[in-house]
Amino acid sequence: MTYFSESDIENLEHIYKINLINSCSGYKSANLIGTKSVDGIENVAVFSSVTHIGSSPAMLGFFLRPTTVIRNTYENLKSTGFYTINHIHQNITEEAHHTSAKYDASISEFDATQLKSEYKSEFLAPFVKEAPIQLAMQFVEEYNIKANNTILVIGKIVGLYINGDLVEDDGFVNLTKAKVAAINGLDGYVIPETKTRYGYQRPKELKASF
Repeated sequence: MTYFSESDIENLEHIYKINLINSCSGYKSANLIGTKSVDGIENVAVFSSVTHIGSSPAMLGFFLRPTTVIRNTYENLKSTGFYTINHIHQNITEEAHHTSAKYDASISEFDATQLKSEYKSEFLAPFVKEAPIQLAMQFVEEYNIKANNTILVIGKIVGLYINGDLVEDDGFVNLTKAKVAAINGLDGYVIPETKTRYGYQRPKELKASF
């Protein structure tokens, strides 16, 4: 087994280090976050940090790197209060990944890729038309992570759109059916497959020992 000490990690070559640390945490969600500026310019960017915050109220969070440079997603959602989260699936991984390129705020990634925007129920921010699962989000609050100057953005789900028969009888969203992708590290895309579900677990009744 290969071992890296804290000092080993700190002294690694930059690209090697970010690949190592971004992939050692395991598979992450693969999502496109859609926003629109106050000037009406659409923005869409890939994120691998979307995470469940709570179900009642229904809230999700995602992490942003330091805003020492312009972060269009952050600027747009803070100025308008709305954004969308869209699941990346097998057929759009390459186009979705290209949204990580640093385009000027005046250029929409929808114009730079084959991805298409769409609007639903007069919601301000654009959805990604190709996404099998689309979430309309409203900004709630943010937390500054002092240790590395990142930001945790928390939003509530104000609309949820799910294709076809992905929702099972108990509410479970079967991502396998939609070939939804996950991200390994910074740029490794995989299509997970559901093997089994074990259901809600309760403590076993253990036999008394004497």
